[in-house]
Amino acid sequence: MKVTVEKLVAAPIATVWSAYTTPADIEQWNAASDDWHTTKSVVDLRVGGQFSSRMEAKDGSFGFDFAGTYTKVEPEKVVEYTFGDRAAVVEFLPTADGVNVRVTFDAEAQNPVDMQRSGWQAILDNFAKYVERAGL
Repeated sequence: MKVTVEKLVAAPIATVWSAYTTPADIEQWNAASDDWHTTKSVVDLRVGGQFSSRMEAKDGSFGFDFAGTYTKVEPEKVVEYTFGDRAAVVEFLPTADGVNVRVTFDAEAQNPVDMQRSGWQAILDNFAKYVERAGL
């Protein structure tokens, strides 16, 4: 099952693209809630390149690596990647008010779809807040 989340980011496309694909920026926004954070991010932004983000609970109780391989990269337009046996597409759609970032991903079977959607949406909302607040 495919799930889509999206968010309008009030910033220029170059800024949005950079913040979404730069490890130092990813470490600032890649969390679904305030009690989680990304402690390390690695990005090799090319087809066949690998990415990894270490996500951890701030209290140290749990952590995991979100990692995969890029399958399509069109700067300032789209990034596609696989992670395990799943795939995702991130589209960057310029509008008069900024950039609509749309993420479509394959849901997994262990957790309810609504929970997955809300988690991915929270991360995307956090991304928009980071970009807009930082005035990058």
